[in-house]
Amino acid sequence: MLDTKLYTLLQVYESGSFVRAAEKLSITQPAVSHHIKMLEDELNIKIFERCNGKLVVTRQGEEVIKCSKKLLGLYNSLRQNLSDSRTLVSHLTIGVTHTAESNPIAEALAKYCASQQNVNVKLITNNINNLYSMLKSYEIDLAVVEGRIADPNIRYLLLDTDYLVLAVSVNHPFAKRSMVTLNELKKERMILRLPESGTRNLFVAHLESNNMSISDFNVILEVDNMATIKDLIRRDFGVSILPRSVCLDELKKKKIAVLPVENLSMMREINIASPADFTQFDVLNGIVKSYNETVKIYK
Repeated sequence: MLDTKLYTLLQVYESGSFVRAAEKLSITQPAVSHHIKMLEDELNIKIFERCNGKLVVTRQGEEVIKCSKKLLGLYNSLRQNLSDSRTLVSHLTIGVTHTAESNPIAEALAKYCASQQNVNVKLITNNINNLYSMLKSYEIDLAVVEGRIADPNIRYLLLDTDYLVLAVSVNHPFAKRSMVTLNELKKERMILRLPESGTRNLFVAHLESNNMSISDFNVILEVDNMATIKDLIRRDFGVSILPRSVCLDELKKKKIAVLPVENLSMMREINIASPADFTQFDVLNGIVKSYNETVKIYK
């Protein structure tokens, strides 16, 4: 069993308060303080500091928390693996970005699980930075991400290639066009993902390569949820830059039209990321096969 002090540390970090951590752990606030003090004494560092009345994690404290998450993730993974070996059922936690959540990956995973009686998947959604953090700390087993980062501790399996397109209502004048220029796009009401999203960042990077800025465009709304953006497009409230993969169902049902933007070749990979020590290759291959079969339906 892991040291109880580590559970206390992570609860303080997540709640941002000794008092709230005590409530969630059902122990007293002095006991929480004692656990943290013992950790600080053992490691000879300061984990938390007070700044303007708020609890702030020190630089060394961040390292302790990162390591504690990894230890907890490994311990939980061990417990799950031992349980799976007894029941002959594999439990996997897979993280996806908000973009991947709206493309065929969820349907593909559902089909894969339906075809495998001994596989159970928990699907969670988060931004790409958090998914990588959770992957490194073994809080999730796999992550479906756009692109890849240079990290020897992470292995990638190519799932698909995707590209960003201009998505418009089927009633929009652009719907019958084969391409639109950037100058034409400047005149449109734009509904975009939030600035921290990979889709938004890829669009901005290509604008900058054309000596343009996002401020040159009429962005009327920023939305985190992909389904909400598509609904607003269908109702002609604006246009958006979206991955083509998230529009497949709407394209098949002719609810949305998509077209390229001149001089913007916004391609990227969709990958399954896993820790370098992940060895369930049959699962990875099964997911890829299910995804390919699912995508065929929309073509």
